[in-house]
Amino acid sequence: MPTQQAISTPPTPVPPPQQRRKGAGIRAWLVISASGNSHLEEVGKHLIMRRTGLPARDLRVLDPGLSYPSTILGRDRAIVVNLEHIKAIITATQIWVLNSKDPSVVPFVHDLECRVSNLNETRNATMEESPGVLDSRHSSQRFGRSTSGSPEAEMLETNGSGSLVYTGDMQVEGAVKVLPFELRVLEVCFESVCRSLEAETSTLEQEAYPALDELTSKTSTHNLQRARHIKSRLVALFGRVQKVRDEFENLLDDDMDMAEMYLTDKLFDLQVEEDASKKELEKDIDTFDLDNESGEDSQNNKSSSGRVTGFKPNVEELEMLLEAYFAQIGGTLNKLSALREYVDDTEDYINIMLDDKQNQLLQMGVLLSTATLLLNASIAVVALFGMNIKISLFKTGPAEFWETAIGTVVGSLALYFIAFYMGKKKGLLE
Repeated sequence: MPTQQAISTPPTPVPPPQQRRKGAGIRAWLVISASGNSHLEEVGKHLIMRRTGLPARDLRVLDPGLSYPSTILGRDRAIVVNLEHIKAIITATQIWVLNSKDPSVVPFVHDLECRVSNLNETRNATMEESPGVLDSRHSSQRFGRSTSGSPEAEMLETNGSGSLVYTGDMQVEGAVKVLPFELRVLEVCFESVCRSLEAETSTLEQEAYPALDELTSKTSTHNLQRARHIKSRLVALFGRVQKVRDEFENLLDDDMDMAEMYLTDKLFDLQVEEDASKKELEKDIDTFDLDNESGEDSQNNKSSSGRVTGFKPNVEELEMLLEAYFAQIGGTLNKLSALREYVDDTEDYINIMLDDKQNQLLQMGVLLSTATLLLNASIAVVALFGMNIKISLFKTGPAEFWETAIGTVVGSLALYFIAFYMGKKKGLLE
């Protein structure tokens, strides 16, 4: 009995690792730290959520496949920025930039790296001038509390910045105050967006005004097509600028949303609370000092910890930053509004010109209709003479024929001029 041959199925092709990663929603992010180091990292959505504490609905705002309007979201541990070409996540120590290889994003990344490097150089130079002396009054005033005499203030004065992850919001005594990392990054984002929109507006103005002037001088199909294309670009750009301006305005109107963006202060708050709770726990474990002085110190620590929580930071710095770029984006919007009014005026002028041309055509039609009517009357006379009937006029000589012909032409012209005069008198003709 012949044996049956086993049917071998071909193995399922395994996609390369890069395709598997792309299918799993892993994207390339450019990570720039507060120290100035930058590197590309391919991570997935879940890892981003764990590192930044963002929910999935906030990451959906940064999805390149979805068209979300300009949005700035402040969360507990991160800020989501979706402004025009910038799609980024800002934390207290890092910024994650999506599509960093995009030609429109490359200038922003370069500017951001330069700003962070300059910030580190400024901070290092300031620390070298006044080493070990930190002024915690700025941070205390931002939270609306006083830490003088508290263990946290003594820790800051003695230990410097060793207990903090990032001390960009601190101020060295006698030096210029430095903004925290997240505000510096937001400033670069705002500046890049405003500069990009301003450049697009200037380019559109340089193309629009000559094209509209040419359209008013010569109305042709080509010029009308150019004006239509310019108006489409103007409407799209106006909507984008308006959305960015509305986002700035919404942030300026809500102090709580601005307070959520002080990530360094919230991190400082959390670490101060942890340090206070550790000190309190150590004092509770200590069984050797149970006198009244120990009870008073524990009570002071509790009151200091209570002062840390429940206070919102002073949003004056972010408010001034937003007001500056709100005014700048407002100037861009005013330019687009002026260009939009110029386009509307040009459209009105073109419509008036077309109406005037239509009126001229109607008048020409009236004149031609009148001439046709009178010509038909002359043709009727000629047709009458051409009939094969006996008329006494046919027996006369050529003189009577020419008198009749010339009289018919002169009578037609006279009637034509009478009709033209009546038309001007009635206002039907110019």
